[in-house]
Amino acid sequence: MPKLFRIGKYIVFFWSKENDEPIHIHIAIVDPTSNATKIWITKNGGCIVAHNKSKIPEKDLNRLLRIIENDYDFICQEWKNHFETDEIKFYC
Repeated sequence: MPKLFRIGKYIVFFWSKENDEPIHIHIAIVDPTSNATKIWITKNGGCIVAHNKSKIPEKDLNRLLRIIENDYDFICQEWKNHFETDEIKFYC
């Protein structure tokens, strides 16, 4: 699981072998888990919560979404690097 960055107690990461899905990231509290919150990255630079299985409080989640949107270019480049692709599929 490639870790992208940490924001306080939250870790933002890719779950390996999910490159058949549209680009997305996961957010977990402290350590990556398979039940981490999943966020779709959109073509226009936004993001959509697929699910919040980590049960991140709404205030924290909204702050995290803003940070993720600001790091859109970095996340897309890291997706390409990690999954060794030049193309990215988007959820929308």
